[in-house]
Amino acid sequence: MTYNNRYSNGSARRKLRARLKSEGRGCWICRAFGRDDRIDYTLPAGHPMSFEVDELVPVSRYFEGGYPDKQSCALDYNNVDAAHRCCNEWRHNKTVPQVLAIAKRHRGGVSGLPQPWEF
Repeated sequence: MTYNNRYSNGSARRKLRARLKSEGRGCWICRAFGRDDRIDYTLPAGHPMSFEVDELVPVSRYFEGGYPDKQSCALDYNNVDAAHRCCNEWRHNKTVPQVLAIAKRHRGGVSGLPQPWEF
């Protein structure tokens, strides 16, 4: 079994997820690309357009964000935002500046970023 820093403290992660969900945030990645950022929070987990918690400083790059460990990176409210599952998967571990640079080049006609109608 693989250790997952996001869920090693399941209670804290569930609270973080619930807080973001209650705020009804849109997908920050879609917003960066100038697309409709609405998230349908009723979609089941695993659906490409469902809500996911996205770490702005990816857990795999926690040291670049000044975090002492992966868990503190994953559980910091100031380091998370809402994203569609497909957008979060596309992003992988790109930094926020990398995502914004790609969005700037492709605003309006995104190549490589899944579109909702592709599912």
